Amino acid sequence: MPSDEVRNRSGAPGKPAAQAPASEARGALRRRLLALRATLPARADADAAIEAALATLLERLAARRLGFYWPIQHEFDARATVTRWLAAAPGRQAALPVVSRPGAPLDFHLWQPGTAMTKGHYGIPIPDGTPAVVPDALLIPCVGFSVDKFRLGYGGGFYDRTLAALAAGGVTPVAIGVGFEACRIALAAQGHDLAMDWIVSEGGCF
Repeated sequence: MPSDEVRNRSGAPGKPAAQAPASEARGALRRRLLALRATLPARADADAAIEAALATLLERLAARRLGFYWPIQHEFDARATVTRWLAAAPGRQAALPVVSRPGAPLDFHLWQPGTAMTKGHYGIPIPDGTPAVVPDALLIPCVGFSVDKFRLGYGGGFYDRTLAALAAGGVTPVAIGVGFEACRIALAAQGHDLAMDWIVSEGGCF
């Protein structure tokens, strides 16, 4: 866990922007946040702020092999940030997740601009035939996130399983959740939930 913070514009980690009623099932909460994310005002400004904060954090962490995600459902698109990160220093590698089968941890396959892509599970583009690698940092999309860095995802459990499997193999990548301040929520962690090391939003990093 990081020992200090890159503070948001207010100088503090901030408070939840959307309260999740205790009676609200995660499925309903997820649907509400996805609808909210699809209609965010000033989206271009929010994306630019996330990009700046994320670029600063990646340089600070000195990661060499970065796993990230192909954007779906109005997620922040990290491809331009990752492309610049790759070009900034020799030896860096980026990789995208590949679902080998439902219920299994994710694999990560090398990606760079111009990599040939094909459709994977759920129709999400994946690298076509590139080698698998083990990232030392992961960008993980958040449908919602809490002030204590727990993440609400899409409900498939892929990243929880992946982080747990990597840890069991002696690998602990830096987990960086990426989301929007409007989707900051009060979220009660469940037994399988793993906290992110960092959250990046348009408010900064914490």
